[in-house]
This record gives sequence, structure tokens and C-alpha cells, in this order.
Amino acid sequence: MSQHRSLPKSVATVLNAFDSLGDSFKGAITVDAEARITWIDERYRELLGIPGDADLVGQRVEEVIPHSLLRRVVETGRPILIDIMAFDDKQFVVCRLPLRNEEGEILGAVGFVFYEEIDYLAPILDKFETMQRQLSRAQAALNRERQTKYSLSSFVGASEAVRDLKTVVRRYALRDGAALILGETGTGKELLAHAIHQQSDRADGPFVAVNVAAIPEALLEAEFFGVAPGAFTGADRKPRKGKFELAHGGTLFLDEIGDMPAALQAKLLRALQEGEFEPLGSNTVKKVDVRIIAATSQPLEQKIEDKSFRADLYYRIAVLAIHVPPLRERLDDIGLIAEALLETIPRPRDQRGWLITPEAIDQLTRYRWPGNVRELRNVLERAAAMAPSEMIDLALIAKALPREAAPTGAPPIAADLSARLADAERSAMLEALAAEDGSKSAAARRLGVSRSQFYEKLRRHGLD
Repeated sequence: MSQHRSLPKSVATVLNAFDSLGDSFKGAITVDAEARITWIDERYRELLGIPGDADLVGQRVEEVIPHSLLRRVVETGRPILIDIMAFDDKQFVVCRLPLRNEEGEILGAVGFVFYEEIDYLAPILDKFETMQRQLSRAQAALNRERQTKYSLSSFVGASEAVRDLKTVVRRYALRDGAALILGETGTGKELLAHAIHQQSDRADGPFVAVNVAAIPEALLEAEFFGVAPGAFTGADRKPRKGKFELAHGGTLFLDEIGDMPAALQAKLLRALQEGEFEPLGSNTVKKVDVRIIAATSQPLEQKIEDKSFRADLYYRIAVLAIHVPPLRERLDDIGLIAEALLETIPRPRDQRGWLITPEAIDQLTRYRWPGNVRELRNVLERAAAMAPSEMIDLALIAKALPREAAPTGAPPIAADLSARLADAERSAMLEALAAEDGSKSAAARRLGVSRSQFYEKLRRHGLD
């Protein structure tokens, strides 16, 4: 203990305790409240290559040990229990502790070198690296989930209704106001929300989607705005971010917003108006920069009348309104949509791909499709499951369609003469193609039109 008598009592006590460990540590150093060296033992001098007669007392610790963090310990009063410190071409495993007097005031700090080689920490470092890799993979997967999965090209169709819809989507993507996508179930509202985000200035930010109808009402507020530590019995001691915070700098997509409870509508309106919110169980206000895209298949105007949806929230989210046409209003697109969907339906390994006959497509256009594209996919999957080969023909489609959609031999009556003529022209072209085994030139001759006229009609009817 005599070697530490010149040091303050508290410092000497700490060093004497470590002396009892013998070779368990390889050197020690102390600094005062200004991070100036007050003492360094001989072993530490040898590790650092400093001559024994060199006077280091009073020097700033960084002048002797450039990567020392003892100043941080003095300033914060917080220990650094284990760390790896570089010195020249060496690496030391070190520990740093604050030193206090009886009143708790910071006197300085003490640093110890446990090992002069980091090989001793190999098991811990290996475990740490494994955890880092797992965390990196998890973060990468989460980032992929928070990116858009679809583009505007994913919304298949060549009809005038689809062309107009895509024009509106491109125009609205350039604006930063809230958007409301209205349409029946299965029409592709979420796909369009992805497309708007992807073509906007926020494309590099996160895209966070929430299905309001799929979350229990008791959990909705926590899901949207997050939870403060210990907000309620059983709550995590760490804060949990909500969807608003996760979407900061990007887009928050609220699917089926018509199912949002009235109490949460008020908090959502405030978050939209002020750009801020309070996590559940917290008095801290957080600022966010989020674009809202909402979607619903419900008539919100009717819900406003029966007081189940706030009018002020409706006008806040419906700044840019997008109406998605149902499939029955764009029957000319069914051929293109069916082919795109069939590419995503699994097939046997010995098959190169699904083929659907013109007669089968024609039959699909005779159905009203209350479930829209989602129902069309289900029908095609049923037909593919029953198909003995890669060919999906009229007989398979007739079996896969609902019973009320059985072949009637006549298409539904069109709303006007031009639509009826278009249906007849399209049917004639399909029949000519079928009769000529798909040869477009031969089909054009059969119909008595030039090849250029035939190709133009194919394009117009979405058959090219």
C-alpha cells in the first residue's frame, strides 16, 4: 500500500483493491477533475513505452494516450466498464471508473488495462459480431418491407378508364397533400398507394402501411402513436415507436380508414393538422413529417351523415381524391389482367407457362366481377388447379366461375350503342384469331381489314 500513499485516500483505496488481483490487470493511471495525469504505474509506462524518468504528472491525458476516454468519464461521471483502446499498433482491453469524494463530487478518474491483447475477448467479440450480423439482416429485411412493392406499371390495363386513372396518379404523386383512394374491394387501391409513393419526392423515405380494420380497437392508438416506457402495467421499459414515427420522412398508408374508431379519428386529425403527436402514456410532443394516403371501400359521405366518421377528418384526407373504377367498367382489360395474373400463379415444373384461350377470356368478360381483380385471380387459380395441362380453356373457366356466372351465350347489355359495337368487334377479332391459330395477318384477311387496321384495333381493345 506504501506505493499509493501520495495519492488521495479514495484513489489509493481503489488501486490497492486492484493490486490484490495481482496479474489480473496490466497497468493503471489516474487523472484529476481536469483530466490531467496525477499518477501512472510502472507497468503502464512499460506498455506505452514511456521511460521511467519521464515526468507525466500534470499533462493532459490525451497528450500521452491519444485515444483515452478518461476525460469523458470525468465530464459525465459515468464509468466505461470495458472497452478496446488503440495505442500505436497495440490494442488494450481497458476499464475506466470515476473517482468521487465523500460528498459525491468528481475528483477525477482511474483507468486500468486488463489485457494487452484482445484475444482474451475473442468469445465475446465473436458473439458480438454474430449479433451484429443478425441485427443487420433484420434491419435490411425491415427496410425492404418499408419500401414500395409495386409501381404504376403493376396496375394492368389499357382501357381509357385506366389511362385516365394513371394520369391522375402521376399528377397527384407530384403533390404532397393527403390523398384518398376510393374504390370497391379488390380493385387495387393499395397498389396505387405504392405507386404514388414511388413516383413522389418521398420515394427514398419509408412506406408504412396499416390496415385499420385488421387491428383490435384497443391497440389502435398504440399502433399509430407508439408507447412510452411503462405507460401501463406490463408495458415494455423501452419506448415503442408507432407507425407515424416509423413513417417520418415518407408515406403512411391507412387502408380501410372507414373502420377507424371515432376516438382515434380526433387524434389522427390533430396529427395531420399540427404534424405532431404524443405517444401513449407520454407528455412529450413529437414532430413528424408524413404524407398520408388513405383508402376505403366504404361510402364515407354516408358515414359522415350517420356521425360515424368525422367530416373535418374527411376533408383533411380527401385533398386529392382518386376513384378506382371497378373491373366491370373496364372489361376490355380482362385479357391483359388475366395474362398478368397467370404469370404469378404456380405451375407444374414440366410446364413452361399457362395459356388461356380467347374463348375463355371472352367468357370472363361476361361476368360482373363483384370482387374485382381479387376475385378474378381466385377464379384463375381454381381453373389452374383443375387444368390437366398448361391450357386454360372455356370449359375450365366455366367450372371455376360462380354458378350464377354460367355461360349464357350472350354478353350483358352494354350501356350505349358504342359500347355494344366495341364488344361485337372485339368478339369478332377473338374468333378470327382462334380460327387462324393466332396468326394476326391471317385474322386480318379473314375480317377483310388491312394488317395496320387490325393491329390498331388489337391495341385499342387491349389484345396486343
